[in-house]
Amino acid sequence: MRNASRKTPVWRGIADALRGDLAEGRYAPGDKLPTEQALAERFGVNRHTVRRGLAALVEDGLVRTRRGSGAFVAATPTDYPLGKQVRFHENLIAAGRRPEKRVLHLQERSATGGEARALKIAPGDPLCAYHGLSLADGQPIAVFESVFPLGPLPGMTAALGQVSSVTGELAACGVTGWTSASTRLTAVRATAKEALHLHLAEGDPLLRSSSVNVDATGRPVEYGCTWFAGDRVTLTLET
Repeated sequence: MRNASRKTPVWRGIADALRGDLAEGRYAPGDKLPTEQALAERFGVNRHTVRRGLAALVEDGLVRTRRGSGAFVAATPTDYPLGKQVRFHENLIAAGRRPEKRVLHLQERSATGGEARALKIAPGDPLCAYHGLSLADGQPIAVFESVFPLGPLPGMTAALGQVSSVTGELAACGVTGWTSASTRLTAVRATAKEALHLHLAEGDPLLRSSSVNVDATGRPVEYGCTWFAGDRVTLTLET
């Protein structure tokens, strides 16, 4: 007689089947797996059994689950150096990733008190606010907001609509050789809006980077905040 105690548990069989799917390339890093209900129907089991099989993949580091969002194939975090010259496109290309930026909102408005202090301009002075989404290999890794003073950079709004990199945008306005004067890192929780753009659940961990960039004379030309998805980016400090 077959020893029942040696029979492979159903949840383990599900985990093994999903491992096979990953090995065959049916799902790429960052892809969302089918819902628990869909997997339950595929394997003819209840959702609790599916959940236990997914838990085994999470334990092995193959899958990550996000509350309210589902299960995703674990992606290797992208190394993102922070230093005197932070270059989004160059950083991702160096990490073997395909960089992409998408404009979410672009407007000209008056500077707030905090923005004015960071840019060393007067409150109410005109600036260009650029809200965007950064992606690596098509996967969103960060949302950002950058503000540029329109006094010294009158053509910045037009440049932002035509060039996809800060370096190119500033160069179009006559600024070359810009560097970071200060960078501040803070751990925060994703708001509903940030979670929507980053395909996360509200409250998931983010890393917020706020920085001021200056031109060769030390004049501030950009004040920006970036919210990185905590599990998709490894921030490294260059010395």
